[in-house]
Amino acid sequence: MARPDKVDAVEEMRDKFRNSNGAVITAYTGLTVAQLQQLRRSLGENAQYRVAKNTLTKIAANEAGITTIDDLFTGSSAVAFVTGDPVEAAKGLRDFAKDNPNLVIKGGVLDGKALSADEFKKLADLESREVLLSKLAGAMKGKQSQAASVFQALPSKLVRTVDALRAKQDEQGGAE
Repeated sequence: MARPDKVDAVEEMRDKFRNSNGAVITAYTGLTVAQLQQLRRSLGENAQYRVAKNTLTKIAANEAGITTIDDLFTGSSAVAFVTGDPVEAAKGLRDFAKDNPNLVIKGGVLDGKALSADEFKKLADLESREVLLSKLAGAMKGKQSQAASVFQALPSKLVRTVDALRAKQDEQGGAE
C-alpha cells in the first residue's frame, strides 16, 4: 500500500501538470541550494520549480494524461511548471543554464505537445507575448491607414475627373 505522503505528492504534482500550460524537465545535479533558490527567483511568478522523485513525477504526469515525456525521468530530475508566458519561463531557464552549466534542460511538454531541449531553446529565443502582440497591432494599424488612404483617394480622384470632364465640355461648348 502506498504511503500517504507519496500519494499526496503525486496528487499535488498531477494537479500542477493539469493546471499548467507546460512543464520543463531539467537535470540539476551539482547545483547548490542557493543556486536553486536563485533559479526559482529567475523564473518569476510564471513558473514553479519543483524537485521530485522520478517515479512519483512520472506517475503524476501519466495520471494527468501526459505520457510523451516518460523517457525524460532519468537521473536527477526537477520540473518547472509554467502557468504564465512560456517564453518568459524558457528564457529564465536558458539564461540560468548559461551561468550554471549544471542545469541541463532535458525537454518537456507545452500545451500537451512534447518538446525537446532544442525546441525549448528556440522558444526562449522568441520575443515575449506582449512584444509580439504589439508588433501585430502596429502592422494591423499600418494596413488600416493604407486602406483609409486608398478609400480617401477614390472620391478625390473622382472629383478631379468630373472637373476635368466639365472643363473639357466647357471648352468644347465655347468653341462651337
